[in-house]
Amino acid sequence: MKHDVIKLDGAKAGTLDLDEALFGLEPRADILHRVVRWQRNNAQQGTHKVKTKSEVSYSTKKIYRQKGTGGARHGSRKAPIFRKGGIYKGPTPRSHGHELTKKFRKLGLKHALSAKAATGNLVVLDEAKLAEAKTALLAKAVKEQGWKRVLIIDGADIDANFKAAAANIAGVDVLPTIGANVYDILKRDTLVITKAGVEALEARLK
Repeated sequence: MKHDVIKLDGAKAGTLDLDEALFGLEPRADILHRVVRWQRNNAQQGTHKVKTKSEVSYSTKKIYRQKGTGGARHGSRKAPIFRKGGIYKGPTPRSHGHELTKKFRKLGLKHALSAKAATGNLVVLDEAKLAEAKTALLAKAVKEQGWKRVLIIDGADIDANFKAAAANIAGVDVLPTIGANVYDILKRDTLVITKAGVEALEARLK
């Protein structure tokens, strides 16, 4: 499929033939959902923790005699039924991550790229480079293009000046090809990929 290529100032820079297997699929919400869920679960810290009966701070002395009180038999104030006692079956530190095959993860990335192409929110940029690390220069270009929440994917390496300038602009994120992922692509309104990024993605996902 043919797609227009533009420069950072909005001028046309020809066309590029995009791979149908990456950018021409019919996006499937179930595939995207599974990959995003896998990403978010792996990112979850899982450090939530409660104190069990053996961990709460309280005397180990028997609280009252076994017989003759008319009450139930108790040996410790640490029991879960008491106020400030240990928590029974509460959360403990664990990983929330689960497995997802590499083949399925690649498929999810293809569908995410296709989803942006299908909705007209895919922009192919000639190159993401700046002569100097000036935020004002990039901010002006982003405003003129009408990009509000945008993800820019470059090739294997990102231009240092471009990266420094983008770091100070809210709503603009820059990733190398190796960092391209389904969650970040879907979270932004516009996806901008450089020609080098397209070539690297095609090589990565074949």
